[in-house]
Amino acid sequence: MTSHIPPFRADHVGSLLRPQPVVEARHKFFVEHSISAETLKEVEDTAIPSLIKMQEDAGLRVVTDGETRRSFWHYDFMGMLDGLTLEERDEGVQFAGVKLRPIFPTITGKLDFPDDHPMLEHFNFVANHTTVTPKISIPGPTCCHFRTSPDDITPPEYKDHDALFADIAATYRKAVKKFYEVGCRYLQMDDIFFAYLCDPKHRAAKEAEGYDADQLIDRYAWMMREAIKERPQDMVIGMHMCRGNFRSTHAAEGSYDAAAEAIFSTGVDIFFMEYDTDRAGGLEPLRLLPKGKQRIMAGFITTKTAELEKADWLKAKFDEASKYVDLDQLGIAPQCGFASTEEGNAITYDDQRRKLDLVVQTAQAIWGSV
Repeated sequence: MTSHIPPFRADHVGSLLRPQPVVEARHKFFVEHSISAETLKEVEDTAIPSLIKMQEDAGLRVVTDGETRRSFWHYDFMGMLDGLTLEERDEGVQFAGVKLRPIFPTITGKLDFPDDHPMLEHFNFVANHTTVTPKISIPGPTCCHFRTSPDDITPPEYKDHDALFADIAATYRKAVKKFYEVGCRYLQMDDIFFAYLCDPKHRAAKEAEGYDADQLIDRYAWMMREAIKERPQDMVIGMHMCRGNFRSTHAAEGSYDAAAEAIFSTGVDIFFMEYDTDRAGGLEPLRLLPKGKQRIMAGFITTKTAELEKADWLKAKFDEASKYVDLDQLGIAPQCGFASTEEGNAITYDDQRRKLDLVVQTAQAIWGSV
């Protein structure tokens, strides 16, 4: 039987390729300044129900708005927090062969989650336009720290790292509460920097800032535990981890070994774990997942390229994974979103749909349900 309550066997990380009318409207609003915010919202409101229907038609029991109203998977949410602003500068973050647009978060005041954070309404819109489970994915607590340079943290009290971590956790604890109040029962936090801290070059960069990389992993796990510890029993928390996703490129490499124990200690219900290439290392860290109800959504299906993975290959990967974790604690999702930024990955809308179809087909073939 197919469950109507998460976790599901088939899921996806959240972002989808932006429909062309949205791409054009965003250009008119942000670049040409030729339409109003109200007109842009009307275009988004028209496009998102079609994206929801596409997910439903694929057979998914959980849908998102595709992050259609965002430019980035993380910065938009962060810039809507109290005490954090976004600055545009000359040099962007380096990915493999390309650079991210030069947006930099700066912490200028006491961090807090505002009662009118726009993404509360973004969730409501999805909930009002679907017959299945609505989900919203937001950046996890680590983003506010990892992506902010120490030089861009100006409040004197935040020079104390523990004070900063405590306020980030408190901000997210309030976010969890507010999303629950508007009806959200499936909240996903994308905490990709656990995986980044498994990469030697990113570990070295943080150590150059004065951190011990392993201790930072532990502090990041503490922040997540603190953020979700008061959630009601009927609220499911997911967490996505990858090694970067910008126009089909990546920014990090390395297995989960250094972080797996901390990741699985967070109390999160569902772990979306990238596993589409050797960049993610082997499946051995899955053995550290405690027996129980937590679930790993294995990201064997890539969103970075159009080629469809073979059914036999996917089955073999799950056979291998089941050596380390019970098959009942596994599900399938793509390794990342299809458009972590509004530019999207180097695939087509048809490619995206075929990937989602494959997720559903694989779940049905292995578990008999989605």
